[in-house]
This record gives sequence, C-alpha cells and structure tokens, in this order.
Amino acid sequence: MKVWGRENSINVQKVLWCCGELGLSPQRVAVGGEFGGTDDPQYVAMNPNRLVPTLDDDGFFLWESNVIVRYLAQKYGAGMLCPTDANERFDGERWMDWQATTLWPALRPVFIGLIRTPVNQRDPMAQQKAETLCALAMTQLDARLSDRRFVGGDTFSMADIPVGASAYRWYALDVVRPHLPHLRRWYDGLTERPPFKKNVMLPLS
Repeated sequence: MKVWGRENSINVQKVLWCCGELGLSPQRVAVGGEFGGTDDPQYVAMNPNRLVPTLDDDGFFLWESNVIVRYLAQKYGAGMLCPTDANERFDGERWMDWQATTLWPALRPVFIGLIRTPVNQRDPMAQQKAETLCALAMTQLDARLSDRRFVGGDTFSMADIPVGASAYRWYALDVVRPHLPHLRRWYDGLTERPPFKKNVMLPLS
C-alpha cells in the first residue's frame, strides 16, 4: 500500500490517521507542494485532479481523501471504523460530507490568511468574516456532540477523522474561539489517540 502526498496536507493527514487507527503502515511518497510531482504523467494517470492524496492499495488507485477514508474503514475496519448498521453509518457519514462542503470551505480561508499569506498582504475584513463563518460551523459541531461522545455516536469511527483533522487546525490557529465545551471535550479526547498525535498534530505550514 502506498499513499502519495506531503505530510502537512490536511487531506493526506486524514488518510494516514485512518491507516494508523487500522494498524496499516503504507509507504508515503512525498508529492505535492514543495515536492511537486503532481503534474507528472505517471501521477496524472493515477489522479487526474493532480491533487493529493492518492492511494494505491495493491493496484487499486483511489483519490479524494474522504472517499479513501471510507474505503479503508470499510475494507479493513468494518464493524470498527465503519459501522455495519446502515443508519449508524450514514448518520456519521453525512458529517464527513459536511466537513468537505461546510466546515473546510469556512476554515480554509482562515488557514490561508494566517499561515500562507504574508502579514502585509492580509485583508483584515475578509479574515474576520472567515473566522466568524468558521466559528458558526464549529458551533454546529458542538451541538452535534452535545449528546454523544463522538461524531458518529458512542464510539470512534471514520466520521471523526475528517472533522477531527479540521478541528486540529482550528485549535492551532491564533483566532478567537467561542466557548464550545462539547467540541473541546471531544477534541481533547482525540489528542490522546497516538495515530492522531503522529499524523495530524504537526506544525502548521
């Protein structure tokens, strides 16, 4: 098994965290960002989007990080990371899509503004708006966690992985955060998981 991508990519981190939870040890091939390589014909043949990550599981190539997490969880962690009950599974899965369609679009501009943009090029008004939208999304997540231990229910599952990787960035950024006790309790629990520490809790860059 191989995973192509740079270790500081949130999307690569999701996949590596999932692998860690499943006891899988894929070879990581550094591509993307400062490593380049995503425009190479060999890579484009695997991933026409030219983004990271890409998974090679014994000749089966897959891209889109949340889909890779679903695939790995079902193939290698059915009944653990991937619930066997359909209602439980898709109750959690919608939050994986929510991460991609609601949370990350709100969080990404905050991250780009504070980490990737030089101070003299930042737009304070745009940054404030992005931080507000991000806090609103996190408030939704806090409400979700008000009556359950994890995003998908009472046990850790694949639903926690995309959202958890995003939460790390939010807590690591220098932003004003509302008091969200359920979110904080859940997040503090994630920080005790060795695969989360190893693959997600890395310096922002």
